[in-house]
Amino acid sequence: MGSTSTAPYTHMGRRPHTGSHLPSIGTFDYQTSQAPPYSGLLTRSVNLPWRPSTYYRSARVEPTQPLQSSITDPFSSSNYLNNIDSAKVPPIFPSARLALYTRYTPKDWFNAQMTNYTASDKIRSAAERLRSDAVRLAREKDEQTFKNNAESSKRLGERINNIEYWKGELEKTKDKLKRKIDDVEAKRREVERLLSETEKPLRIAQENLYSREKRQGIDLVHDGVEQELIREVDTIKTCQQHLRQMLERLNTQNALNRAALHELEVDANDKFRARVIDSAAHNIKTTSRGINFYHGIENVDNTVSSPETWARYTEENIRRSLSEITQSDELLNNSNQLMAQTNNDMWNQWNHVNVSLENRVQEEQVAKNKIQAHLEKILQEIFDVEQNIEFVKKTIADKEQFLQVAQTRLETRTRRPNTEACRDPAMHRLIQEVHDCHAAIADLHGKLRQEENAVQHLLRTKSTLEQDLAIKNNSLFIDSDKVMGIRRTFTINAPEKCAVTSVSFSHPRGLTTA
Repeated sequence: MGSTSTAPYTHMGRRPHTGSHLPSIGTFDYQTSQAPPYSGLLTRSVNLPWRPSTYYRSARVEPTQPLQSSITDPFSSSNYLNNIDSAKVPPIFPSARLALYTRYTPKDWFNAQMTNYTASDKIRSAAERLRSDAVRLAREKDEQTFKNNAESSKRLGERINNIEYWKGELEKTKDKLKRKIDDVEAKRREVERLLSETEKPLRIAQENLYSREKRQGIDLVHDGVEQELIREVDTIKTCQQHLRQMLERLNTQNALNRAALHELEVDANDKFRARVIDSAAHNIKTTSRGINFYHGIENVDNTVSSPETWARYTEENIRRSLSEITQSDELLNNSNQLMAQTNNDMWNQWNHVNVSLENRVQEEQVAKNKIQAHLEKILQEIFDVEQNIEFVKKTIADKEQFLQVAQTRLETRTRRPNTEACRDPAMHRLIQEVHDCHAAIADLHGKLRQEENAVQHLLRTKSTLEQDLAIKNNSLFIDSDKVMGIRRTFTINAPEKCAVTSVSFSHPRGLTTA
């Protein structure tokens, strides 16, 4: 068209570009971290040569769309930079450009300047709004972050307080349970000692029964002492059975107490470790050392309980421990009652045996005294009868002498001669005297035989009394020396709250009761 080859638009050199292209205003997606729609424009360089074919290599114009229509309302849509870009002249080779037009019109130049100014203002305003929004968002997020941190610290503090409270309750319950375990163990030792102490009274009662089996004759009788001794053996065995059952119950209860204590100790240890960990977490600040990023830690869920189940678990442990403490108290009361009842039963039966034994020894002593008295009388009667036998024998001898005199007189008178042999009164008297002497001697012999028989009866009675006396002496020796001697060397302590009459032993000949 007549322009020279040195025209400005044909200059192939580099031209410094003083303008700056700001990106179009868009909304940045903070969730997807996507760039705004104008991010592609920032890749253009401002140092490119001033040639349309190079500078506007990304511009495009629809042939059916007039230039004025694209720049009349450049801000009608949100992506107005694309409209601004589309208003530019498409790249054309210089030879073709010279064929179409020589240069832009002033109106194009003015519209391009106004479009650039308006776009610059819009982009700057959007940048300002974006900056203020970013500052506001940063302040809001900072405030929310501090609030969340404070809330987390508060909740951690509340959690630490809850842990401290339950740990304190666990420690109190542990102390109570430990003391109760010690009480049950002490009571178990007392019951065990009482059980071992019942062995000696049982052995003594059995030895008493065995010793009394050595009685002889009629004294081997099932008397009140033997009945009381058998009852004492049964009482002691019954008490031993009850004590063994109580001992087993105490062992079982202490095992349950130790199991509950173990649960408390495990729970308290877990509470202590949790308190240490939560305290360490509560003391972590932004200035603390050792803080780091742990990506995905918020998605890790290694919890096994909720606050309700957590508190319920500790409550169940405490409730179980308190229940065991209550059962231990009841068992201790039952143990005390059983021990007191055992002492009372054994003490009462011990005294019953002693009283029966004292009465039996008194009876045996009275029987022995009576036998001795009868034996003395029998001995005296034997002596008297023997003396009387001697007297009768002497009397018989005297009567025989008189009989000899009378018979000698009769024999002498048989030698009278003839008529002098007269049956005179003298002869009659002599004959009567002989008959009387024979009758007297016969009577005396009969009495002598009776007295001799009486002596034999007295001797047999004496033997019986002596045998019975020996039996009584043996029974007295067994009851007073062996039985009472063993029971005298061993005494059962009287119950503290039981006023029972005690029996004091003494010599059988001087029996006293207190």
